[in-house]
Amino acid sequence: MYAPMSNSENHDESETESIYEDEDETTRILPPEVEDTTHFFKSRHILGILGFLGFANVYAMRVNLSVAIVAMINTTQPISNNSYDHCPITNNSIDPTPVRPNEFDWDEKTQSIVLGSFFYGYVLTQIPGGRLAEIFGSKRVYGIGVLITSIFTLLSPIAARTNFTLFIIVRVLEGMGEGVTFPSMHAMLARWIPPLERSKFGAYVYAGSNFGTILSLPLSGWLCSLELDNGWPLSFYIFGVLGIIWYIFWVFLVYDTPAAHPRIDPQEKAFILASIDPQDDHDKSSIPWKQMLTCLPLWAILVTQCGQSWAFYTQLTELPTYMAQILHFDIQADALLSAVPYLTSWWCGIIVSIFADWLLSKGYLSLATSYKLFNSVASIIPSLGLLGVAYVGCDKVAVQLLLAITGAFGGAVYAGNSMNHIALSPKYAGTMYGITNAAANMCGFLAPYVIGLIIEGRQTLNQWRMVFYLAAGINMGANLFYIMFASARERSWSRTRRLSNIN
Repeated sequence: MYAPMSNSENHDESETESIYEDEDETTRILPPEVEDTTHFFKSRHILGILGFLGFANVYAMRVNLSVAIVAMINTTQPISNNSYDHCPITNNSIDPTPVRPNEFDWDEKTQSIVLGSFFYGYVLTQIPGGRLAEIFGSKRVYGIGVLITSIFTLLSPIAARTNFTLFIIVRVLEGMGEGVTFPSMHAMLARWIPPLERSKFGAYVYAGSNFGTILSLPLSGWLCSLELDNGWPLSFYIFGVLGIIWYIFWVFLVYDTPAAHPRIDPQEKAFILASIDPQDDHDKSSIPWKQMLTCLPLWAILVTQCGQSWAFYTQLTELPTYMAQILHFDIQADALLSAVPYLTSWWCGIIVSIFADWLLSKGYLSLATSYKLFNSVASIIPSLGLLGVAYVGCDKVAVQLLLAITGAFGGAVYAGNSMNHIALSPKYAGTMYGITNAAANMCGFLAPYVIGLIIEGRQTLNQWRMVFYLAAGINMGANLFYIMFASARERSWSRTRRLSNIN
């Protein structure tokens, strides 16, 4: 901790800069002098649980269309059993041709527009979401974001059956609601979570996205198989209602900061405030855009997030189609197997993050080395898994095993770049996460669009191999950039005002 001078504000700013620019990159994080409360259940645990459930809700609402679209469209393209470039339909395979006529005749390019439309809105609100959270409080921004997403999810089936353009608009608005959630939560974690807990706590909270995916994929598959209202609208209605119910609990149980919480244990509050750098809740100073956008370590985070997102969205939005059209699983088996990578990612992400925080607490790794090591695990091994999927072709067991391994090691990202923004600047963590996540989630509409161009009506093994090769190459190349330029040192411009009083 730095001790402020009594009333002096004449400290030279260049000296302030040198305090951080000369700081050793291998500096270890030391535990605070104040002890934490011994109570088993703490106020920050309530934040963690509701944050987890919030992300579970928004991801369930995001991915249900990836399954529902299989039941929404008519599949008319014939599949040959004789071509070497197609997987044979065995007795255990079910022809993906719908048993009942579906409602929409969308080709691959139209489907890519539908799947990608969500991300147009999602990208637009990333940076505003982070900044609004820093100014008005993360509780309000995160909660309203989930609520808006829920409302437009409920409206999606009605819009789809009314007009295609209206459906796309509703999907964009749904994405705008969810777009504020990640950056606003990042801003909240910077105010609530001690540094030695951030990797595992971030894994607990953000793993809600995996849980929501695990829940949504098989449940959506089952709902789509029902006769009631053709099945597929039910997945939108159920998850939309769950999101609204979640919002009620969030409003009454969560607070922006430990200091604002009326029921927090005084010892826990003292421990948190002693662990994190003091932050002025009323500081509305402008963002140092120039320094931020010329910060090479921030660009390193942005690049690796783009690589990981390309691989992630290749799996998230396109895997159900691959399982149905190439491996010939029926929609329920398709949805269930598509959820496996997210289940292994959830478990492994938490285990790896606990291990990473243990290494940091023991001083075995510096923060920068920890970020780079686990980010590499989260990028390289999943990329090799995608290459493996391309190689094994029609071997269904091998594909399922490779996807499970791919998802497991992908969970290491929570100990990788996910918390790096807070290390660079706790004050502007929300805005910085908004910048990198906005860029990364452009892959949410770029990846389906490029995949649609690659496939272009040819549902063959060779075309899908190109899809997997591309995703793996982008992910590994982006990770190399991160290793070269990432940093865990807090930037001087993040704390210039407060450091003007440093002794």
